[in-house]
Amino acid sequence: MTYLPTESRYDSMKYNRCGKWGLKLPAVSLGLWHNFGGVDVFENGRAMLHRAFDLGITHFDLANNYGPPPGSAEENFGKILKQDFAAYRDELIISSKAGYLMWPGPYGEWGSRKYVLSSLDQSLKRMGLEYVDIFYSHRPDPDTPLEETMMALDHAVRSGKALYVGISNYPADMAKKAAQILKELGTPCLIHQPKYSMFERWVEDGLLDVLEEEGIGCIPFSPLAQGLLTNKYLHGIPEGSRATREVFLKKEHVDTAHDKIVALNNIAQQRGQSLAQMALAWILRDKRITSVLIGASSVKQLNDNVDMLKNIAFSEEELNAIESVLK
Repeated sequence: MTYLPTESRYDSMKYNRCGKWGLKLPAVSLGLWHNFGGVDVFENGRAMLHRAFDLGITHFDLANNYGPPPGSAEENFGKILKQDFAAYRDELIISSKAGYLMWPGPYGEWGSRKYVLSSLDQSLKRMGLEYVDIFYSHRPDPDTPLEETMMALDHAVRSGKALYVGISNYPADMAKKAAQILKELGTPCLIHQPKYSMFERWVEDGLLDVLEEEGIGCIPFSPLAQGLLTNKYLHGIPEGSRATREVFLKKEHVDTAHDKIVALNNIAQQRGQSLAQMALAWILRDKRITSVLIGASSVKQLNDNVDMLKNIAFSEEELNAIESVLK
């Protein structure tokens, strides 16, 4: 069946300028970290991408290692792109990253020029693209000079394989230095992708200030704290949930956060939102945030998350109540 996006797809989505630069991103972007890999149901991922675009989500975020297995999310996305979105390529922002382990040997991860540019070539091949819109250094490399990694990003743009570059998981001091290096090279840093949620607020201790000073956008990932900030764990740990099978979310995380989850859920209900919707809206309360990066396992979940845009304003009383829970 031929996919035809709805003509009203841009009517209700909010678009924010990325830092001081000309690119705008939707307030909600879709990440393909989970549920789009080789172990997942292809048609479910395809349906979510269709619905996302119909909702005005123009930004699809990938990385070389997304799957599992690594690379399979890009491969599946490439198939869907060719089948359904080829005519709409200029309406899309497609990003990828390099930094985590992809192949054996000394050149298969981190931040060397060899790895970063080889990885970009592989990502483009998997997705069937000539270029990505945003290419990230996925994590800082403690053993490679920052100049080398940034020079590789600069080369990606100059070779026409990326339109913009960004960094992910960089602490404030390294982010500032990376931005300065890129500025000197003539390829400015467009965006930073940090982990940020109500339960992980390290970006507030300097990073957001650096991004504001440098005119860099911010697109947080894991805004729902691996599912903690949803109604899934209000009554304990359900069988088959992430907390029973993932290394990123453990039972003790759920047990420790339970009372806070319940209290936050009560505030969300008073706002007429689910806990997940409030947690996403809370991220967007800060004007330095360009977009919030969500994951989804179904079209329904995607719809529910995007619905939070109907209520993204917070009263001072609500923010104070949330702070009192999070202390």
